[in-house]
Amino acid sequence: METGGGEPSSGFPFSIVSDWTQSVSRRYQHLLDKSTPHVLYRWIGFGAVAAIYVLRVAYIQGFYIISYGLGIYILNLLIAFLSPQVDPEIQEIVDGPSLPTRSTDEFRPFVRRLPEFKFWYSITKAFCIAFIMTFFSAFDVPVFWPILLFYWLVLFFMTMKRQILHMVKYKYVPFSFGKQRYNGKKVPSNDEMSS
Repeated sequence: METGGGEPSSGFPFSIVSDWTQSVSRRYQHLLDKSTPHVLYRWIGFGAVAAIYVLRVAYIQGFYIISYGLGIYILNLLIAFLSPQVDPEIQEIVDGPSLPTRSTDEFRPFVRRLPEFKFWYSITKAFCIAFIMTFFSAFDVPVFWPILLFYWLVLFFMTMKRQILHMVKYKYVPFSFGKQRYNGKKVPSNDEMSS
């Protein structure tokens, strides 16, 4: 049945599909939200997904171009994960130096360009997509994989060298382990107060 405008009078099938996709989307987002505080378990899950992908590629002995593309994408994510949200090099040109250079300067915590959760989510999703691609022979382009591996390693080391030099130049550390933590004011005990 159509109305005078040429549109269906009832969007019944479309509303069912729309309602179902919204419901699935809400459930998926709920699971992601619940997994946010469980960092170790999320990374263990990622390790399992990555191991399954590596075993599949090793068993099939193919899909090296997919693995190379995955490696480039991971390198891109890693650089964003290790980089500050505001690049000090660009900010220095625009505003002058802004990172603390003396102990009396204001403390500014390191804020990543790509937060840990988004890094985990993106890398896990990339491995899942690459795994699915291994089931389609159209993506199995014959290549000499040692050349791709060598090129990726050279690219990785050159990129990491540049990133480490950037960290040293602007004196920031993207990791929180080993840093001092503020635990609040120490309240003196009764014994300390009486002496």
